[in-house]
Amino acid sequence: MKGVVVAVNISKEKGVRKTNVKRARAIPEFGLEGDAHGGNWHRQVSLLARESIEKMKALGLKLKPGDFAENITTNGLDLLSLEIGTKLRIGKALLQVTQRGKECHLGCEIRRIVGDCIMPREGIFARVLEEGEIKIGDEIEVLNEGSGLDNQ
Repeated sequence: MKGVVVAVNISKEKGVRKTNVKRARAIPEFGLEGDAHGGNWHRQVSLLARESIEKMKALGLKLKPGDFAENITTNGLDLLSLEIGTKLRIGKALLQVTQRGKECHLGCEIRRIVGDCIMPREGIFARVLEEGEIKIGDEIEVLNEGSGLDNQ
């Protein structure tokens, strides 16, 4: 199973839309360089499928990658089918899926502006295991199917 990166998004603060910066360095046990969500925790990098964004656009909303505060917007990969522990090679970076979905912050900018947030239902989260640049056009390769989380 493979997909492709269509946007790489970061923000300087949490709970707001992210800006497509086209490329960013993934830092082990941190996340994307310059992103407010970076840190030593299990949700270092968020991923959302362009297909999910398109469903919301079909409702008449004007949206673009990053509007749901996702770090990496993907295409062609069924993110919700990925098990916890699945490893993803994106460029030279290696990520491991740590969580599917999340609770929505009631006061977040995205929900307030858009009226709904699909990230809690259709987004996934990962931590960075190996450093590398992630950029638009990079292939996303699924290396395994959820063999549990590494204790690195």
